[in-house]
Amino acid sequence: MNGKPFLLIDAGNSRIKWALVQRDGTPLRSGAFAHDTAQTDVPADDPDWSALAASSLPAPESAWISNVAGEAVARRIERLVDAHWPVLPRTTIRAVARQCGVTNGYTTPSSLGSDRWAGLIGAHAAFPGEPLLIATFGTATTLEALSADGTFVGGVIAPGWSLMMRSLGEHTAQLPTLDAASARDLLDQGKSPGTRRGPSFATDTPRALSAGCALAQAGLIERMWSDLCDAWKVPVRLVTGGGAADGVTAALKVPHTRHDSLVLSGLALIAAEVSGAGHS
Repeated sequence: MNGKPFLLIDAGNSRIKWALVQRDGTPLRSGAFAHDTAQTDVPADDPDWSALAASSLPAPESAWISNVAGEAVARRIERLVDAHWPVLPRTTIRAVARQCGVTNGYTTPSSLGSDRWAGLIGAHAAFPGEPLLIATFGTATTLEALSADGTFVGGVIAPGWSLMMRSLGEHTAQLPTLDAASARDLLDQGKSPGTRRGPSFATDTPRALSAGCALAQAGLIERMWSDLCDAWKVPVRLVTGGGAADGVTAALKVPHTRHDSLVLSGLALIAAEVSGAGHS
């Protein structure tokens, strides 16, 4: 087995995250860029990507990709990789029945999103032997219940915080359309120092909309966390992450642990396991 690093790519519905990591998962360089640059082959808002091939870092052995954003993004990823490493082997992962110590409880294991699968693997490795509820806040809000032995027992998918706000703005004549950044600012404004962060009853429409959607997200998380603790009769660690996590976690009243690299961490583990098997 050689010592070349892996190139990891996590393509979600809003942005692409990537990392060059050593075979043990140690990061060498990483970055992210939004899909609004998708008409160009070079992500101008991520200079680290352009500098990657010219750096003194070793070239990757292979690329490992989770893509839930569709064929157009898949083609863009191909162009971006080809621009630096045209013959680089690459694998787009799919969920399977069992991998890296995690068992897939979906009725049809391959129908589970690759990002959710990699995230489960990353979470099981990050918090070994713990029962987990993993909440990821992106375009969609997803919840995964993972038992202490690594069994994924099922999940929940709901509209994400930004999607909720955008839907209200687009389908209700007198409500504004808020993005996550402006909504977070509204939640933070007017808070007295030392008071609990998070939404409350609002005295204007934008803050009412922002708070209502954040509380809807928080209520879902808290309900599922409470039900899981009751069902399993043990404390369950709530792990949160994703691009909209800042706005939603401010509204949570239950303990939680932030981890924003579960998918990339899971991709590194998958790459190591599959590559190791291939070299045995």
